[in-house]
Amino acid sequence: MPGAEMKVTAKRIAELTEEIRLHDRAYYVDAQPKISDLEYDRLMLELKSLEKQFPNLVQSDSPTQRIGDQPVSHLKQVPHTVRMLSIDNTYSIDELLDYGIKTEAALGGPAEWVVELKIDGVAATIVYENGELVRALTRGNGEVGDDITHNIRTIADVPLRLTTKNPPPILEVRGEVYMANSDLVRLNEKQAAAGQQPYANTRNVSAGSIRLLDPRICADRNLRVFCHGTGMCEGLTSNNHLDFLREIGSYGLPPTPDVEGFSSIKKTAEHCERIVDTLHDLDFEVDGLVIKLNRFDQREALGARSKSPRWLIAYKWEKYEAVTTLNSIEVQVGKTGAITPVANLEPVELAGTTVSRASLHNAEEIERKDIRVGDTVVVEKAGKIIPHIVRVETHKREGKHVPKYQFPTTCPECSTPLSKDEGGVYIRCTNIECPAQLRERIRYFATRNAMDIEGLGDKIVDQIVSGGMVKNYGDLYRLTIEQLKELPRMGVGSSTKLVKAIQASKDAGLARLLNALSIRHVGITVAKVLARNFKDLNVLQNATAEELSNVDEVGDIIAESVAAFFASDYGRDTVNDLNDIGLKMSADHPGDSLGGSEKLVGKTLVVTGTLSKYTRDEIKNLIEQHGGKASSSVSKKTDFVVAGEKAGSKKAKAESLGVKIISEDEFESLIN
Repeated sequence: MPGAEMKVTAKRIAELTEEIRLHDRAYYVDAQPKISDLEYDRLMLELKSLEKQFPNLVQSDSPTQRIGDQPVSHLKQVPHTVRMLSIDNTYSIDELLDYGIKTEAALGGPAEWVVELKIDGVAATIVYENGELVRALTRGNGEVGDDITHNIRTIADVPLRLTTKNPPPILEVRGEVYMANSDLVRLNEKQAAAGQQPYANTRNVSAGSIRLLDPRICADRNLRVFCHGTGMCEGLTSNNHLDFLREIGSYGLPPTPDVEGFSSIKKTAEHCERIVDTLHDLDFEVDGLVIKLNRFDQREALGARSKSPRWLIAYKWEKYEAVTTLNSIEVQVGKTGAITPVANLEPVELAGTTVSRASLHNAEEIERKDIRVGDTVVVEKAGKIIPHIVRVETHKREGKHVPKYQFPTTCPECSTPLSKDEGGVYIRCTNIECPAQLRERIRYFATRNAMDIEGLGDKIVDQIVSGGMVKNYGDLYRLTIEQLKELPRMGVGSSTKLVKAIQASKDAGLARLLNALSIRHVGITVAKVLARNFKDLNVLQNATAEELSNVDEVGDIIAESVAAFFASDYGRDTVNDLNDIGLKMSADHPGDSLGGSEKLVGKTLVVTGTLSKYTRDEIKNLIEQHGGKASSSVSKKTDFVVAGEKAGSKKAKAESLGVKIISEDEFESLIN
């Protein structure tokens, strides 16, 4: 009977082991847990109980064997089978573009690119043989690393055995060991409770923990891993990076998240500039982006230098941190009704400037980071990102009662009940007549990329809206000199000038008008696309969502938003009113569609160096507004290179090709 009992137990242990591995994968890799923590704990408890009864049935790769009983005596030095090289980096988008152009030239044709997050952790390599974890090493000096197998085994998202029946004979994956910001908060609470010094940042904890001799301490730190590369491998089926990430994900390994592919280095660079502003959503630290060739054959063709591969580069930015106090939280109402919480901070020096405010982005971020008024917070500024709160030093609450922040349920301006976007994170005021929304819409309507009404600044907008003089866009065009001259600091001269500027904006063109209307998901780029494809607002407002989504660069979400706007009473009334007033509703030629002239039609311009009069986006928009093409790379087809201070390789290339180099003043002469 004992033999029969053991057979039944062995079968149950195998079932539990397989089930727990699948749940580990669902939780750590797919981010879609299928059972509750309690149910998971019950499975693990049953497995532990059975293994305790029959210790001879315990396998080395059992989920219960993650944590060793005893510390190792020392860290062994183990040679890497394939060297772990470093990554060249740049802090300049222009240099990134130049790197991509040179890389494609070396390949003799276009390349596929991928962009992935550069996790601020500790590099490690993990080796599986026939599906079983056998070894893990730090980078070390690239040739030899520390054996950290005992600690890697404690990391919950690293499978001890790959979840596949046909594993590669040898699979060496490389990745980054990191700690989540939320876990650092919890760890520092424990440190404070024990009377010990709290840790400064997640990277230091990760680097120290992964090299500890006692795996039980490392296990308590709740480290994580993201996998992003390969060492020695036999039996992989993928031949490009995106497929590789999917393949290792199918084995139960956690691939690095949010990786995107692009067909050109220009689109790659544009994505890099966009994604920087979204990184506040992450619960882990990122110190850059890694740009890689997607195809393995192209990587092999380029090879490597002595210290770094030629087929990838890191785009990085400087990061600055400071610790300060959160004095209060206020909410602002945006032009589309989105309610944005803003932190009022005790002023602190950060990257050479005094910071007293930081965006909290949305209610979910406040909840996720447990941000409360009176807290000690860590504020970060990275690259061009506005300051944001990285984490709360909860251990400094020191037992004080700090109540949770209660997000408002009604609009602070018009008291309308707030509503959360379906499937989204933003909470909005749905009252289209909300005075706060109106103020923001009128402000945006007058901006340079919209109707470009010079003289209609924030203070005047506040006065004409709060005074009831303007209740919609059309009212702007009905303003008179007599009305405006009664406003503080507005005499007859200023009023006359402003009225002329407002009336002149009637001819701004379709693209500017579409951007100015504050339609959700429509910015200047989408507005230009819509103007170019539909050419007349009367045609556009009758287009269906399906017709709109068939346009390149207009996805389903944008299409539905545009169609809904023009189908609404507010949208129809707005367009009819502006049409009656005499605004230009068509895009008859390139200048009209971009709100400018035709003086650069057929011309390609490249901008390089530091400009004194314009931001890079502003001058790009000016080029397009006057019918020209703004390019990121210099070639024989380039007509002009606009060079600011510290112009580098692009200016040199223009000189070698005989392309005309002009200053900002000369550029202005071209378009005026």
